[in-house]
Amino acid sequence: MRSPDANRFNVGTGLTFIFGVLILLILGGNALLVWQFHIARVQTDRLTGGSQQLTAVLRLQEGLLSFHRRLDELVQSKDLHRLVTEAEPLRQSLLEQIQQTRIALNHLPPQTRINPAFLPTLAMIEIALPSQLDAITALATLGDWEVVRLRLANDMKLLETQTSALIRSIDRNASAELTRAVANMINVQRRILLIVPLTAIATFFIAAFFGWAITQRMIELRVEERIHERTRIARELHDTLLQGFLSVSMQLHVAVDHLPTDSPAKPLFARVLQLTAQVIDEGRNAIRDFRSIEPETPCLEDAFSRVFQELGLKGGMDCRVIVEGHSRLLLPIIRDEVYAIGREALVNSLRHSGASRIEVEVEYSTSQLRVLVRDDGCGIDAQMLEFGRDGHWGLSGMRERTEKIGAKLRLLSGTGDGNGTEVELRVPAHIAFESYSSSLAANWFMGLCKSLARLF
Repeated sequence: MRSPDANRFNVGTGLTFIFGVLILLILGGNALLVWQFHIARVQTDRLTGGSQQLTAVLRLQEGLLSFHRRLDELVQSKDLHRLVTEAEPLRQSLLEQIQQTRIALNHLPPQTRINPAFLPTLAMIEIALPSQLDAITALATLGDWEVVRLRLANDMKLLETQTSALIRSIDRNASAELTRAVANMINVQRRILLIVPLTAIATFFIAAFFGWAITQRMIELRVEERIHERTRIARELHDTLLQGFLSVSMQLHVAVDHLPTDSPAKPLFARVLQLTAQVIDEGRNAIRDFRSIEPETPCLEDAFSRVFQELGLKGGMDCRVIVEGHSRLLLPIIRDEVYAIGREALVNSLRHSGASRIEVEVEYSTSQLRVLVRDDGCGIDAQMLEFGRDGHWGLSGMRERTEKIGAKLRLLSGTGDGNGTEVELRVPAHIAFESYSSSLAANWFMGLCKSLARLF
């Protein structure tokens, strides 16, 4: 028997794979959420950049209009001194505003798409404005104010036309960017509404997995502790009570040997020796049933084969163990109970049936564990089969063990020679096998994935 410390909890490859998939789903879901928020941030930056571009060019146009209006007022006044004095500060103010616009463009969000005509327009204004002011000042010096007015109107109209075209272009780009942003944000919202529930479901299943794993481990530890305690009790009974009976039996044999042959007490002592031997034999069987399957015979078929060797075979008796399907690991407590039921059926056949052939069939299938013990002996009386033999608890014990593990027991026997007896035990797979929960969870998980695939 394995000690509780040595028996580590094994969730099986199926559940390990599912656990890994759920972890990947959570990590992937979080990564997708981060990516969706990144997309939303990039789209927001583009919208912000477009709005800032539009604001900058509108401010530039406002500065140009203000510059034009003030210069036109100076021309209308026909005061050369005022024109020469105030034109240069106006030009410097406009150039500073252009420089501030250029700085604002350099500080736009990284994802902003700057209109390709924006920077050339700024450069053109910076280059054209000084020469235009010089030409206007020269014309004003000559006193031809009408030509100055016409030149001012034409030059300013050209600059305003270019800035208006730039505004329309930036506005179209901003409108298109807004349309794309709305569509992208709707898609991002849909993805988030899908990713968040899936991530929550994966998180729930991981929590459920851990809860199940902890519960299973606690159950296993309790089962192992129970088996360990049963083995300890069996060992104590063997080393104390059974050994004491053996000592008493040996002392009685010595006492009987010292009695005279014609002593009237000798038959009484012989009867006591017979009862003592029977008690010792029954005690050995009880202790053997009380212990779990030995570590060197972990599978049922090997354990049943050893029963034939332990009890001894009568001459000419054909005893065999048949295995159907691939051997699978059983839960320890289920394995011991199934072994105890099968061993009781074997002992009954070997001792009471007078059979010449005894077969034990162990079947491992996907749906159940099936153990069948049959012989060709004299069979069991129907009343005894129903209620058991007085003072014996073999059949009732088999039924109690069967009911305790949630299995089904079928007893079939005749009363004539050769009819024999059949004892069939069926244990559902989810009760018997260690790996059944893993395969069941794997099948359920695959079904869930297929259902989600059909939905989305």
